[in-house]
Amino acid sequence: MSTPQIKIVEVGPRDGLQNEKNIWTVEERVRLINYLTPCGFDEIEVGSFVSPTWVPQMADTALVFQRIEKSENCRYSTLVPNQKGMELAITQNVRNISIFTAASEDFNKKNINCSIEESFERFQPIMAEANRKNLRVRGYISCAIECPYSGPTFPEKVAEVADRLWQLGCAEISLGDTIGKGTPETTVAMIKAVKTRVPINNLAIHCHDTYGRAIDNIEAAIENGVYIVDSAITGLGGCPYGGANAKGNVATELVLAFLNRKNLNHTLNAKAIEVARQFVLNR
Repeated sequence: MSTPQIKIVEVGPRDGLQNEKNIWTVEERVRLINYLTPCGFDEIEVGSFVSPTWVPQMADTALVFQRIEKSENCRYSTLVPNQKGMELAITQNVRNISIFTAASEDFNKKNINCSIEESFERFQPIMAEANRKNLRVRGYISCAIECPYSGPTFPEKVAEVADRLWQLGCAEISLGDTIGKGTPETTVAMIKAVKTRVPINNLAIHCHDTYGRAIDNIEAAIENGVYIVDSAITGLGGCPYGGANAKGNVATELVLAFLNRKNLNHTLNAKAIEVARQFVLNR
């Protein structure tokens, strides 16, 4: 039996750039996304409607969203951390939004200054508005394998948080190995717990390559029925918890090479990805 087509979500322009020390200009971000559009992604994360005081790398996301050349064959999404961010997204006619929480109380408190429960309270008005506007919502769960503050995450806790996001109305839930300490064994254990609560076709895997394990973990996820994979061109976004030179998001070109090596079905365009990769490397 052949594996269904693997869908790739390109997170470089948001999750990648927000962790880069060098801030990209609006023009550079627009050019990056325009280079990414012909690559065959299911979705491209354009940016985040977060306060530029806290995340200066994501300033002027509205301008970026306005100026990019959009294709009907790709979704363009933005992260909305709160109700104000949601209002900004709506004013720009964004049709696909993302929300995020964690499976670790310690991580949530240090990262977004609230508990897991409080993060869901913030989601209520966002989801109510998304339902009114018929917007598609993607949910992210950080620390689905391990937390930099409290250690390994119980798979059942990830399943509980994923179930709550699913019940809220998220169309897709991305399970994040935020610090890259996952192994195929811990990845599979987590997925097996989550898929008892959320349909497997609505789950995505988001691996960081901090310790060079991302491709192995992605392979394990695919073997267990997860067919949506997050990646970032050139591996944009160094991991803030893995040391000064630690890798962050798994590189899109590594995922492409893996898919081809395993003869897995996908829609990625190798030539377009190489053009985008060269743009990032030579910026």
